[in-house]
Amino acid sequence: MAIQLAKYFSTEIISADSRQCYKELNIGVARPSAEELNAVPHHFIASHSIQQDISAADYENYALNCVNEIFIKRDIAVMVGGTGLYIKAFCEGLDQIPTIEASLRNNIKQQYQCNGIEWLQQQLKTTDLLYADKGEMQNPQRMMRALEVKAGTGQSIISFQAKQKKQRVFNIIKIGMELPRPVLYERINRRVDIMIEDGLLAEVKTVLPFKDRNALQTVGYRELFDYLEGFISFEKAVELIKQNSRHYAKRQLTWFKKDGEITWFDMADKIRIQDLIIQIDNMHDTPGR
Repeated sequence: MAIQLAKYFSTEIISADSRQCYKELNIGVARPSAEELNAVPHHFIASHSIQQDISAADYENYALNCVNEIFIKRDIAVMVGGTGLYIKAFCEGLDQIPTIEASLRNNIKQQYQCNGIEWLQQQLKTTDLLYADKGEMQNPQRMMRALEVKAGTGQSIISFQAKQKKQRVFNIIKIGMELPRPVLYERINRRVDIMIEDGLLAEVKTVLPFKDRNALQTVGYRELFDYLEGFISFEKAVELIKQNSRHYAKRQLTWFKKDGEITWFDMADKIRIQDLIIQIDNMHDTPGR
């Protein structure tokens, strides 16, 4: 759909996927094919290394730079992806989080390495109920970040994410696409099977030495790391990838359904989506929409 729109408006795509940006990851993050990438110019695809830590604030700056460059040539840019916090950062901005002492960060990391993800979950439930309720409680890197911010500032990291929206100099049209839940889950299961057939395990082996990096705290990689280290069977790993992918899709829908600015369409309504964008675009006379 993004490619169809970008072609129609002769413009470019900015990805809002927090994993497709890593050049070492391909199959497991469902990176667009070479044919798709050649169809229209893309940004934030295979643009970084897994050894780089990218925050939502980093993405905000990156995407704003991209869109400003696109608006020099075009009136419309297309953003596509499912990382809710990245999209929120681009559309609304993020408040600056105070600098956290390295010693505090290192102490939390050591505790995690000794006690595991269950310790992080318990600490957040005890000290930061706001994050425990709204944050990612299966992502150790983000959970450690939440703990250090809470310990260092006395405030939940969530409170820095939504104090006051920044006013952008361009208009934003938000489109959501959804499928009936049974169809969505069947497609997720099938996509995992295709990833396995396409060589996901071999890809995971190439990044095993970096398994503790934030970029690899990702569905499809975590489970196969456990298999390669002998904790679970291969069949169990595949089953967990499907299960965790379904859970992630459910969390994505919950996040985006809270955004009242999104107009929702069935996946088959591509013409209606294009017509809506044209209609809204025609209402604005200024470039940068």
